[in-house]
Amino acid sequence: MREVINKYPRLLHGGDYNPEQWLDSPQVLEEDIRLMKEAHVNCVSLGIFSWARLEPEEGEFHFGWIRRIIDKLYENGIYTILATPTGAMPNWMTAKYEEVRQMSPEGVRNLPGRRHNFCYTSPIMRKKMKKINHELSRHLGDHPGVILWHISNEYGGNGSDASCHCPQCQQAFREWLKEKYKTLDNLNHAWWTAFWSHTYTDWSQIHSPVPNGESRLHGLNLDWKRFVSHQIQDFCMEEIRAVLKYSVLPVTTNMMEYFKPLDYFRFAPQLSIISWDNYPEWHSQKDEVNVAVRTAAWHSMMRSLKKAPFLMMESTPSIVNWKAVNTQKRPGLHELSSLQAVACGSNSVQYFQWRKSRGSSEKFHGAVVDHRNGSNTRVFREVSALGSRMEQISDAVYPTCNRPKTAIVFDWENWWAVEDIEGPRKDMAYQDTILAHFKPFWEMGIDVDFVNEDCDLQGYRLVAAPLNYLYKKGYAKKVKDYVEAGGCYVATYFSGVVDETDLCILDRHPLEELLGIRTEEMDAAPDHRVNSIGFEGKSYKTGCLREISHVIPGEGAEVLASYESDYYAGCPALTRKSYGSGKAYYLACETEEAFLKALYAGLAEENGIGTEFTGRLPYGVTVSHREGGQDLWFVQNFNEAETQMELPGTYARVEDGMELKGSITLKPFECLILAAK
Repeated sequence: MREVINKYPRLLHGGDYNPEQWLDSPQVLEEDIRLMKEAHVNCVSLGIFSWARLEPEEGEFHFGWIRRIIDKLYENGIYTILATPTGAMPNWMTAKYEEVRQMSPEGVRNLPGRRHNFCYTSPIMRKKMKKINHELSRHLGDHPGVILWHISNEYGGNGSDASCHCPQCQQAFREWLKEKYKTLDNLNHAWWTAFWSHTYTDWSQIHSPVPNGESRLHGLNLDWKRFVSHQIQDFCMEEIRAVLKYSVLPVTTNMMEYFKPLDYFRFAPQLSIISWDNYPEWHSQKDEVNVAVRTAAWHSMMRSLKKAPFLMMESTPSIVNWKAVNTQKRPGLHELSSLQAVACGSNSVQYFQWRKSRGSSEKFHGAVVDHRNGSNTRVFREVSALGSRMEQISDAVYPTCNRPKTAIVFDWENWWAVEDIEGPRKDMAYQDTILAHFKPFWEMGIDVDFVNEDCDLQGYRLVAAPLNYLYKKGYAKKVKDYVEAGGCYVATYFSGVVDETDLCILDRHPLEELLGIRTEEMDAAPDHRVNSIGFEGKSYKTGCLREISHVIPGEGAEVLASYESDYYAGCPALTRKSYGSGKAYYLACETEEAFLKALYAGLAEENGIGTEFTGRLPYGVTVSHREGGQDLWFVQNFNEAETQMELPGTYARVEDGMELKGSITLKPFECLILAAK
């Protein structure tokens, strides 16, 4: 990102600004500028939901109002991220052109309203999108105050699975399948349609998976998910081409947390910068650790998509309004949670939204400026204090980024496939499994990248691939080459089970030669069938999924842990095999948290991926490392209490150069930013 946003190479602080809601109240707009400067805001997003103001009637464009606002912001040192307005359509369009509205799986056309209610395939929608984007680009794309294009808003966020099932999408799906499979024979084989006599004899017979039709062909389900993600990505690419007709600005689109319908690894190459909207459920558990882990993982995902700094495009300084219980952030947590993003690689802290809406569905969603009291609120004061701090750290932090030596494989196509299967249990919980393997590294203060099966593994000292059920073509060879060259690879139960069309692999495990084991059975055991594994002199509980495998004689695999009961007592639960210059591990079962901590602590030491802080961090405290101009350590205390810790060396606090060493006391929800001395 350092090379991309060259108009304003600083940490960004600000948020969604929706002045179209206040155009009849000019005194509000004047007050906003004053308050933004008081809150140390240097950037806002404009135009995200402005289509009805920008084009109030078909073909009638009004850009003067938004230009005047951008001018005023720029005169006061505040830059603009300019959005395309396709996240919500104007009523004149949805009323006139029925086909632009999505159709449900039941075949019912949506009525006008809501957000993200447009069909990504519709030629009319694409035509109208191109026209408004061209006009935006022509009128505002070269404004000196505009630094970045914000393409649409939270693609796919229609409250369902992002899909549209209209006739146009059905035909586009069939064409997509023809391009992929070439012949119906190939498709029928890939989907194994001979089962239940579901063989297709004409392309026109194919329909998206729906509740009142075919929905249990796993190959169909998987390809439909691929198609939906592809179609939305294609729409995004058309939006990008449209705004770049008269502009050379970089582009982004705001992604969402653990959003299953869209394969973000495929979106990343077309974007200049990755950005996302971050709304953790703070205070929802007994302490903040699990929420902090979950949030850190997705910040890390956003950084990993381009292995570069990203933007936190949205967050709330206080509460949201759409959860079952909407709890205010306790004092201090806003700054910590915001700096957590920066610690993981974000070069911004942005909010939704700047000023609370007076009406409609998000009028009680948190914002920097409340309905009353102006700057005289706790939230405003905390936002202002954070803005001041970001100004102080910007020069040191902006040139840096995290450069992990550890990676975890997270693949969207595997996610879709493994959670669609019928057996060995209903909830295969891919996301939870990934987080269980991420958490030990967070607790050790070791940064992690996420990669998918298409990514290059070279350069990482350790790669873990939990619950990697589906193997794409070429993936097994990539893993072998990685380990042979000196890498350390951790495979787990229920991996390498199917190929990329979700057909079971009939030959041996694709990594059998690498792992030195042969898998035989998968047992999904109920809670009362307790089992455990013995590892390094201790006993650890197993979870529900327990695979029975055998070491292949003469292949060199060592048994490091074994099951302790049931009919597979003595069978290997953890194995290790040297292969070339590296090592491959196989974990045959779900385990309790303590086992994963012990396993990855040992592998971190063995592979030299620990940091100077590893082994020194108290519960609830983690460290993130950004490097570049200098080494920076973000020490984050997610405890709602003071916490003692021992620094492993002498450091300088970035804001003021104050020297810190030895035993220190972290305040509740404090984040220290330290430079190595």
